Amino acid sequence: MSAIAITFGELMLRLGPPGFERLLQSPMLCATFGGGEANVAVSLAQFGVDSHYVTRLPSNALGDAAVRALRAEGVATDFIARGGSRMGIYFTETGASQRASTVLYDRANSAISEMPPDAVDWDRVMKGAGGFHVTGITPALGDKAAAATVNAVAAARRAGARISVDLNYRKKLWTQAQAQKSMRPLMRDVDVVIANEEDLQCVLGIDVAGADVTSGALDVNAYREAAERVTRELGPSVVAITLRESLSASDNGWSALLWDGKTLHQSQRYVVRLVDRIGGGDSFAAGLIYSLVTGRSYEAALRFAVAASALKQTIPGDFNRVGVAEVDALAGGDASGRVQR
Repeated sequence: MSAIAITFGELMLRLGPPGFERLLQSPMLCATFGGGEANVAVSLAQFGVDSHYVTRLPSNALGDAAVRALRAEGVATDFIARGGSRMGIYFTETGASQRASTVLYDRANSAISEMPPDAVDWDRVMKGAGGFHVTGITPALGDKAAAATVNAVAAARRAGARISVDLNYRKKLWTQAQAQKSMRPLMRDVDVVIANEEDLQCVLGIDVAGADVTSGALDVNAYREAAERVTRELGPSVVAITLRESLSASDNGWSALLWDGKTLHQSQRYVVRLVDRIGGGDSFAAGLIYSLVTGRSYEAALRFAVAASALKQTIPGDFNRVGVAEVDALAGGDASGRVQR
């Protein structure tokens, strides 16, 4: 399979106070960029994949800075459309102990939500691609972004690319009914679905019976049944389910399952002391895509993806700044945190 990967979604300006401060506790905000599919694109570039990111950004200084930030991480930006009035923004507060992290969106009327249908030549974009990735966030941005997602998936299917979708339900962007109306029909062209138990319920209408990862007890059969329903009723051949145990705002349990149509694989489990949980799911998706593009087994792909996402959650910002060797070391059992010499 070609090692060219395409991702499509909204890149946003991320603003947050330093350290663990509340929003505007002091008169300063740290500015970076991030967004689900962009985070995947950056991770894939770090892993050595020929990574291309598609979005629409305004033709102003913020848009220019965003493109530079992607290029600095090794992501190809040739297919980014320019236009629209503004870039979406989100504000973050990093929680600790019993105080949860929070996110505040300011993304209405962003450039990608107003993208005209001819803004991207999708057949040209997908030429030679081995993989295409999008999330459920993109079609939630409005009718135009939803239509662009459908067109992108169709072009990826024509090109023979492996299509992965992270369901990523965002209740601040749309309702469960809206999500299911848009996303369920899309599944017939999708190869790999990435989700947690809430995503399966809200976006696909598929329950995980008795799911409660916070209890520490995992009913593997319930997840297997839910994954089997996704493959049997909707069409994807692979379902990956991330499992986050919220021990506190500072410490999470992290693991995952993968159903390949015949076998349910269960990953290793990490207890992660969180530095920044944003982008954890995106780095899991990138680790899975990288592993499948490079021909790793499903079991090895799952181990790699979980290790990559555990490492990401120790790094500030949206982007996962780790390479293959570092992830392989952790996936292989080195969780000591010893100084590397």
